[in-house]
Amino acid sequence: MMLAWVGQKLCRLLRKPPVLAFILLLSLIYCLMSLLDQRLLTLSSSDPDDPSARPPINPSLILESVRPDGNTTDDPGPVALSCRNSVQGIELIADDRGHVCERRHLVSTGCCDTEIPSTRRYQCDSCSEHGCCSVYEHCISCCLHPDKKPLLHTVLGKASQHRYNLVYSSVTDQFELCLTKCRTSSLSVLHQNVYRNARMKFCYGVMAPPLDRTE
Repeated sequence: MMLAWVGQKLCRLLRKPPVLAFILLLSLIYCLMSLLDQRLLTLSSSDPDDPSARPPINPSLILESVRPDGNTTDDPGPVALSCRNSVQGIELIADDRGHVCERRHLVSTGCCDTEIPSTRRYQCDSCSEHGCCSVYEHCISCCLHPDKKPLLHTVLGKASQHRYNLVYSSVTDQFELCLTKCRTSSLSVLHQNVYRNARMKFCYGVMAPPLDRTE
């Protein structure tokens, strides 16, 4: 009799709207906590340095990208409305059309003044056959040459297979790729702190510069 009475009381209690609302709220909280735990477990199990955990780099999307003025990176088109450039050079500047000029010959659009005789396009004079240059701005300019696209396809292919995928994941066109490659190449250093070749240290290719004779 006592058990039946308790059962009836319990059933009546559970039918009350506030009690039903409380039970529904607890169920919802439990579901949300379960989903959150599963999400955290998935994130913790993924390795950010694992290339398979990131989408592969698509070289075609980068090397055939369109400049802000509507031209491809290897198509100069009409006079550019604006250019991106290498910014930090004290004496020289390289723009995203492949020109190298003295900083004083940079016009208000951010482009090198092509009317100045000293402005050169696709400047590779300080670069070796290994794809390494002694001048950072020359490295960028030479890297932008249309003939370098097959080499840059190889660079991006190797990046997709290694942790460098993370370095190039924000690159959107050939100019940004050349900026990044010439600045951060690990091929030009030994033991993480010494240049293989103190002169040819800016590299856009896949080969390391030759060692200095003193090494």
